Amino acid sequence: MAVSASSGLAYPEKFTAAAAYVGFGGSQNSSSIGAISRFPNDVALLLYGLYQQVRLSGLAMSRKPRAWNAVEHGKWTSWDGLGNLASTEAMRLFVKILEEEDPAWYSRTPELVEGPIVDVEMNVTKPGLRLPDGNSHPEPISIIAESGNMLETQDKDVILEGLAAVSIYDQWIGPSVSGKYPKPRYKHGAAIVQDKMYVFGGNHNGRYLNDLQVLDLKTLTWTKVEAKSAVEDSSLSNTAVPVSCAGHSLVSWENKILLVAGHLKNPSEYVTVREFDPQTLQWSKLNTHGKAPDEKRSLLNDLHILDLETMTWNEVDAIGQPPSPRMDHTAAIHAERYLLIFGGASYATCFSDLHVLDLKIMEWSRPKQQGVIPAPRAGHAGTTIGENWFIVGGGDNKNGISETLVLNMSTLVWSVVTAVQGRVPIASEGLSLVASSYTGEDILLSFGGYNGRYCNDVYALKPSHKTTLQSKIFEESVAESVAGLPTNATRDIEPELDTDQDGKVREIVMDSIDSRLKARTEETYEQQLANLQGEKEELAMILSKEQSQTSQLKQELAEAATQNSELMKELQSIRSQLAAEQSRCFKLEVDVAEMRQKLQTVESLQNEVELLRRQKAALEQAAMTPTQKQGSGGVWGWLAGTPPNKPSP
Repeated sequence: MAVSASSGLAYPEKFTAAAAYVGFGGSQNSSSIGAISRFPNDVALLLYGLYQQVRLSGLAMSRKPRAWNAVEHGKWTSWDGLGNLASTEAMRLFVKILEEEDPAWYSRTPELVEGPIVDVEMNVTKPGLRLPDGNSHPEPISIIAESGNMLETQDKDVILEGLAAVSIYDQWIGPSVSGKYPKPRYKHGAAIVQDKMYVFGGNHNGRYLNDLQVLDLKTLTWTKVEAKSAVEDSSLSNTAVPVSCAGHSLVSWENKILLVAGHLKNPSEYVTVREFDPQTLQWSKLNTHGKAPDEKRSLLNDLHILDLETMTWNEVDAIGQPPSPRMDHTAAIHAERYLLIFGGASYATCFSDLHVLDLKIMEWSRPKQQGVIPAPRAGHAGTTIGENWFIVGGGDNKNGISETLVLNMSTLVWSVVTAVQGRVPIASEGLSLVASSYTGEDILLSFGGYNGRYCNDVYALKPSHKTTLQSKIFEESVAESVAGLPTNATRDIEPELDTDQDGKVREIVMDSIDSRLKARTEETYEQQLANLQGEKEELAMILSKEQSQTSQLKQELAEAATQNSELMKELQSIRSQLAAEQSRCFKLEVDVAEMRQKLQTVESLQNEVELLRRQKAALEQAAMTPTQKQGSGGVWGWLAGTPPNKPSP
């Protein structure tokens, strides 16, 4: 099987090319016409939803279509299910799903291809020992590099079972694993408890998972754990069992497993902590104290500590320059005092920086790295064995990282343990890495990841610990420093290195050596003094700049306060004017009411006048009638007060 990796394009160009190939980007080339119809309905709807999430990021969601319109309703449901997924994550997920469904899509768009295509040819495998390229022995392994040359072909007659197959140091091996394999995934969590590796959750094709799988490291057999809630009340049991999530942390603690945080379809307000008991196979939700971190889908660089003894959250306010806001980085603790942060990514770039937090004085620093300086990466995995921090996988938005690195946390020196060839699970993003032991020797175990396809393979590496005492660079510097000392002085130093290396940081080791080489390292001290002087001047410049900025900010703050005071005065004046206007309006309303009452009186008078006018008119008309004038008992007599004549009886 040939697997093609798209390279040469970065985001968002890679997403634009993928969307055009599927048919969403308006491309009219023959390879993209009808491409979406080749996918299953659920995949097509998911691609549509991701495309809409990127295209309409930040806009209000359109109104839900009518239920009888099945096609439009399915599209809307697919988009609505993505929730608040960031547009950058939607881009990556769109390309990953396309590469899984159609690995050769990039090669079918020649007008978009800008770089070489790496092919990894893999034969059909049989159960047995596997190398990271997915092949198993005794079947031959064929790997084709970018140049097209055959790199290596191997054959073995003997197949070793289980972790016994990991007989070679510093090389990733795929041991024979039985049982029903978990669903391929990435961004899951993994932890070791009593010779068993537990795997929970993750992401597959944009869907979050909530299954709990366990690999017995003695038999290398997969089984699915049917976990239940520790709460008997059915109304509360759903809150104890974790929902589907990815990007969470799985931590071993007192023969139990803690699940912390994670990305959810419907995120809660604060980070939650759940506990799984392997003995009872029960989940429970732990009550924490203090202010838990917010469950925000944004890049942050704040620091929160959960005390596992008291289950209390504390937000750390450290001094110094912290790492920039990021995601998909790794962290480790050294000597129960130092927190190390390595790599990660922002929305636009990947990092290769190393930051150290001294937990005793709560101060950040960015020490100088030595040895093989790592390339930028995100989505990698890390675990510690003693003072060695092993880093595996990750990517840089273009390619997967093939090297397995180790950092000696006492000397801060990087070394390459091994490297893999081609597009293999070890060079994946979102894989897990844990440390165990077999027959008294340390073993690294890797599972899952994404490298163009979702993986569910298990790989093991037995480290040789060549960097346990010191890296080659550090050993050479020490050897040169002690070469001129008497033999007894050298013997005095060696036991200290052997006994004090485990659990000490580089400063402690250097102080031990400097105390015995003080008389013969004046030149080194002068150089160090010059370096310190340079650093002091640089820090003084930075301090001066910060002070200038602080002074400017204070001035701006004072100006803002003055403007605020003036605005408050204007506001008070306006309020007074408004009160006066309100009083005036009230008086006007009273006057209007009085005028209306007077108008009503005037109307009444007008009606009376009109009535009198009519009466007058009637009287005048009656006065002009002759018959009425002759009658003494007529109207005029009535007006004069003379009663009319009574008729005779």
